[in-house]
Amino acid sequence: MRVITGTARGRRLESLSGLSTRPTADRVKEGVFSAVQFDVEGRRVLDLFAGTGQMGIEALSRGAVFCDFVDSAPAALKVVQRNLKTCGLEDRAACHGKDFSAFLSRTRERYGVVFLDPPYASGNLDRALELIAAIDIVVENGIIVCESLAEHQLPELPGPYEKGREYRYGKIKCTLYRRRA
Repeated sequence: MRVITGTARGRRLESLSGLSTRPTADRVKEGVFSAVQFDVEGRRVLDLFAGTGQMGIEALSRGAVFCDFVDSAPAALKVVQRNLKTCGLEDRAACHGKDFSAFLSRTRERYGVVFLDPPYASGNLDRALELIAAIDIVVENGIIVCESLAEHQLPELPGPYEKGREYRYGKIKCTLYRRRA
């Protein structure tokens, strides 16, 4: 697992041992960043189910100004911190050891890009989407990137959020939502 491009290009990222965390496959990550490449630079990013932190780190490497990494697993946050240090990006990031709903209900930040990739069977993806829309933490023209199993039907969100394109990579699907102005 490596950073694809940007200031940390080619840096190898550490992953968690065991099966509790499933890192995003490189081809899925490449596809996601091809779809959002013009929406990352200069934005604040939220990597809500951070795992190894690779999505947020990729965004930072591509010019995002700051990233909040959230994961309830202490071991995952330690890996994120080591990966940030390896990439020299720790000064543009904060790690939060909290449940996603606790973080969302307390944050006062607004984000240009939000990455959501919880464990597929947890049901947390739909809950996180609904909470994000209710709290309205995404800036105008901001994007929410959701990774799920291909057969999972994600909900429509109330305006100003709009469900956009879906990209399929075998058994994996990435769905983009945009917050309209």
